Amino acid sequence: MTNHWMVLPIVWPMLVALCCLLPPFDALARYRRGLSLVGALGLVLISLVLWQQSADGQSQLYQLGNWPAPFGISLLLDKVSVLMLVLTAVLGLAALVYACAGEDEHGPFFHSLFHFQLMGINGAFLTADLFNLFVFFEVLLIASYSLLIHGGGKAKTKAAVHYVVLNLLGSALFLFALALIYGATGTLNMLDLAVRLQSLTSSQQLLMQAAAALLLLVFGLKAAMMPLHFWLGSAYASASPAVAALFAVMTKVGIFSLLRVFLQVFAEADYIGSWALSLLWWAGLLTILLAAIGVVASEDFRKLVAYLVILSVGAMVAALSLATPEAVQAVLYYAIHSTLAAAALFLLADLIAEQRGKAGDRLVTGRRVAQPVLLGSCFVVLALSITGMPPFSGFIGKLMLLQSVGPGAQMLAFWPAILLSSFVVLLALSRSGVVLFWQVSGPNQGSRLVGKSRTVAVLMLSAASVLLSVMAGPLAAWCLQGATQFVELIRLFQGGLL
Repeated sequence: MTNHWMVLPIVWPMLVALCCLLPPFDALARYRRGLSLVGALGLVLISLVLWQQSADGQSQLYQLGNWPAPFGISLLLDKVSVLMLVLTAVLGLAALVYACAGEDEHGPFFHSLFHFQLMGINGAFLTADLFNLFVFFEVLLIASYSLLIHGGGKAKTKAAVHYVVLNLLGSALFLFALALIYGATGTLNMLDLAVRLQSLTSSQQLLMQAAAALLLLVFGLKAAMMPLHFWLGSAYASASPAVAALFAVMTKVGIFSLLRVFLQVFAEADYIGSWALSLLWWAGLLTILLAAIGVVASEDFRKLVAYLVILSVGAMVAALSLATPEAVQAVLYYAIHSTLAAAALFLLADLIAEQRGKAGDRLVTGRRVAQPVLLGSCFVVLALSITGMPPFSGFIGKLMLLQSVGPGAQMLAFWPAILLSSFVVLLALSRSGVVLFWQVSGPNQGSRLVGKSRTVAVLMLSAASVLLSVMAGPLAAWCLQGATQFVELIRLFQGGLL
């Protein structure tokens, strides 16, 4: 029986985005906010329904128009994709609640763009076709271009120019890769492609290797993997707080694409995996090293958080290159933790900056924050979690990453990289906490207090670290089941059972 719920994570935010442009929502801010919040809450409920439908461990393939591969548009729902859908929906709701405190009024189309962004992200997680992955990349990128400059300003415009140019280049390379793949195999459907890769001639294999190299560049750019990371720091640091929080999941789209394409589609193609996974391993370690340097060298808190995002990307890329179920399990759990923690830190950085006066989020002496208990408590929880201190989710995530690497040369490289970078992050966040909360001068008169909606948003994401620790057992089991589905999926499709 066809499960039509699978199209709702794409169709629902698209309808909400369009309705926000129509009367009376286009003219009345409170109506537009209400519709947008209802839409975000509805997306959470839809994702939870799909989570429940995926609990039996059966992958579901949805063929739009009932056209079979390779002709039709295919959507794929499994434990991995539904996990990312729930993460995106929860993050989107928290970011939107924060934005409704006034940030959304800086531009007339904020809510429409926000939901188009959710549509593109969800589509990228659900699609089972490389061309439609490109389409959804473009949807989320076009929305992100406008969201990045939401509110205006010189810093945002400068960051947006770099962001747009680099992503346009990435889109062009993506199209070249798709042309090579279609020329070699005659299909862009991921499952169909995985089957056809096993019977290619030597010349067709060369085309596929060239296409795989281009896809590595494209997905590495989306994930902000070194040395393709240089767009992220200024873009995330200059974006509006709610936008930066939503962008925390953008790098996971690149990570997910690497998982789906290189660990699932290209799994049986030794002529690709032999060099691609090795390249990802060294790129991941390089990302950890350079991101740790960026964390220490950051002169403002937002930029520090942006480098924390890059550091987490390095850890995940290095782990996924191992191509084992345990490694994929660790990557999935760590992706959830790092996304929610980074998003919470972006929101928290904005609240701290507002109450420090002219100093803002720069790591210099500034005005005392007006609500040190609330903001300081959130800072401590998030700092301990993202550093990897027990009993928070960061500790569990990093422990899973370390355990996924077996004895040998890889352990000798990966363990020191993770442990030393965690120590560097601990030092950097300790220094930041001292400067932001203790190295103060002057009164805090006139500071804007944190309102109810912004408090709810920050506490919602901060509490996620504790919740992820409490639910670590069931969630880790879900991630492992999702990782094992990667291998079974191609066999089911090849046998006509999917």
